[in-house]
Amino acid sequence: MTDTYAVVVIGGGAAGLSAGLVLGRARHRTLVVDAGEPRNAPAAHMQGYLSRDGMPPAEFLAIGREEIARYGVELVRDRVVEVARGEDFTVVLAGGRTVRARRLVVATGLKDELPAVAGVAERFGRDVLHCPFCHGWEVRDQPFGVLATSPASVHQALIVSQWSKDVRFFLHTVAEEELSDQDLRRLAAAGVDVVPGEVAELVVEDDRLTGVRLADGTAHARSVVFVAPRAVPQTGLLERLGAELHETPFGAYPVVDPTGLTTVPGVWAAGNAIGFTEQVVHAASGGYRAASAIVGDLLMTDLDAAAQV
Repeated sequence: MTDTYAVVVIGGGAAGLSAGLVLGRARHRTLVVDAGEPRNAPAAHMQGYLSRDGMPPAEFLAIGREEIARYGVELVRDRVVEVARGEDFTVVLAGGRTVRARRLVVATGLKDELPAVAGVAERFGRDVLHCPFCHGWEVRDQPFGVLATSPASVHQALIVSQWSKDVRFFLHTVAEEELSDQDLRRLAAAGVDVVPGEVAELVVEDDRLTGVRLADGTAHARSVVFVAPRAVPQTGLLERLGAELHETPFGAYPVVDPTGLTTVPGVWAAGNAIGFTEQVVHAASGGYRAASAIVGDLLMTDLDAAAQV
């Protein structure tokens, strides 16, 4: 049997739960499909979200699930493996269930691919970090390292100097000749030390990051290392629906209007599904915008249909 919903929300993070909350309060039968893979799972706390600053991400999501349940929104722990567009959308779940939806919200986020340096993956979210706006205050004034993954990593090294004046920029596999004169001038002005040579591993003692060791054996005492993961947008479902994508320095993301509507009629996207820099507060806002647009879209569609009878 096939269940029919007004909206199926694909993704149960901040964007998906926010969309579900607004849709439930608008009295639309809504299903949220949550694969349980939030991008910020490695972090112990989330920062910068007014009234939720310092809250553990898992607690934030648990509260969100409780809130949508109050309005009759269903949540299933599963993964969407296929979507097809017809008069409505057909959504197939990995567990074998098939549902139909008049509208879709895609909030599938992205995955971070970390540099293949020993210790980076194991310490990620603890003392290996990627976002100073998320974690900079908590590690302020400590000795920072920044692991370059491309010449664009200069920007990260400059930004983190706002939180510490002891910053070393490890070029790793980037040649110093790849940096522009402006890059070098800015790094010098910010007091950032440029360290050539490939990084072999992070040094960890007593479950604490203590340094960065280069391939030549030299070690640099550091308490925190910032990295720039390679963003892998989870856009497979959108691509199969025919959504137009646009290239960015952080991967290809769907073209959307201010409400999150993609180029596929009836399909909205929100959260990290539309961009690398969407923080939790942005994702929640995007889910709200998408849901409120859908409420109006469904209402006008139904009124126009009724007026033609």
